[in-house]
Amino acid sequence: MVYRLSLLSDENDFFRRELLIDSEASFLLLNDFILDSLGYRPDELTSFYVCDEDWQKEEEITRMDMGSRPDEDSLLMADTLLEDKLERRGDHLFFVFDMLSERGLFIEVEELQPGKSLETPQMILSEGKAPKQIASFEESLTRAAAISGTPFEGEDFGDESFSEDELDLEGFDIADAESLY
Repeated sequence: MVYRLSLLSDENDFFRRELLIDSEASFLLLNDFILDSLGYRPDELTSFYVCDEDWQKEEEITRMDMGSRPDEDSLLMADTLLEDKLERRGDHLFFVFDMLSERGLFIEVEELQPGKSLETPQMILSEGKAPKQIASFEESLTRAAAISGTPFEGEDFGDESFSEDELDLEGFDIADAESLY
């Protein structure tokens, strides 16, 4: 069977990709095809999430075993076939291509083509400019703040009497911080 998948971005309303891929392909093949077709570097960490109909993340499929949950088996891209997680039209994936900023693409199964097979994935529609693979340091901070409300929100973060005046930023250069990123 062949899947027709659409890829969308919340960063660019004009970005849209559609591709065809065999249902027996691995998530690693899909990962590599997406990175290559968008001109992204393959050495960045990436991850897929199987999502429910409201795009809530349910299961993660990673490129390598991170050992983050010893009580659960990790799903690896190389060992997991698309047909293992995508069963019907409308199934959702979220592909994270920038782990630090939790930026990614929304993927939806648009069509199932039974009785067909495909050796290699094919891009059949390419509209709009893909988002940058890695956000700048400022964009990462802004996105993190938007996701969590504020960068210092939460009971576990420290003293509630924190004051920005207490920060010693002498000699701090944002360009140096960006070079670390």
